[in-house]
Amino acid sequence: MKHTRFEAVRRRLESFDPGTGWKLWAYEFLLFGFKQAWACLFGALLLALLLATHFLYPADAALHRYDFLTLAALAIQLALLAFRLETLREASVILIFHVVGTVMELFKTAAGSWIYPEESLLHIGAVPLFSGFMYAAVGSYIARVWRIFDFRFSHYPPRWATWLLAAGIYINFFAHHWTVDLRYALFAMTGVLFWRTRVHFRNWQVHRWMPLLVGFALVALFIWFAENIATFANAWHYPGQEDGWEMVGLAKLGSWYLLMLISFVLVSLVQPVRPADPR
Repeated sequence: MKHTRFEAVRRRLESFDPGTGWKLWAYEFLLFGFKQAWACLFGALLLALLLATHFLYPADAALHRYDFLTLAALAIQLALLAFRLETLREASVILIFHVVGTVMELFKTAAGSWIYPEESLLHIGAVPLFSGFMYAAVGSYIARVWRIFDFRFSHYPPRWATWLLAAGIYINFFAHHWTVDLRYALFAMTGVLFWRTRVHFRNWQVHRWMPLLVGFALVALFIWFAENIATFANAWHYPGQEDGWEMVGLAKLGSWYLLMLISFVLVSLVQPVRPADPR
């Protein structure tokens, strides 16, 4: 398989010798930031578009803002593939998560969980098509960070158990409107399955590790920050935001934690779950 352009840049960076002591720590810190920013490329560009169009998009434009965002997100995806900044396997995950997210959007908007206040032509029901790309950005990040940091795992739970957990989480997003909300039980199941699991990531020359549950929490927090930016940019409204923007409640962190876990399991279908080096 051909290497992406990122791989060539990564090789050059990793061939550099920063020495020891504080120079080594500073170099690894900067390299970690560079790799994370690269993994976030799709989502960062989409957030930048949301903010830019919120402040600059003409109110009387012939093309609705939401439709422009849909076409721009599609153009970004095609550009990433054309310039080999993203692999076809990663794009397949993005497509799957786009569909999964759009289906949930259709249900949640019909239930009044949130609304899209602006008009559009490219939509299904009350859901503009650009919304699916926001879910896809989560899948894109996890797929890319998995490859860029060469994820390895120790004490990874049985794959079938993770698939059942992801299916239960997805079903609960719909079913809790009619029956008991099982999210706390799902949180507990996540803890039981992954409490021993470590993710080993190679930032520079060696693999370091962190508890995978901590990684899940950090990604959910990052998504919550991004969601606040998106609602500030009038991408959608939650109840209570109609008369003016206010921060999204911390309770949404739990929702993003569970949704992100669905994305993680989907990515595991196309990215290898390699065991860590026993040493």
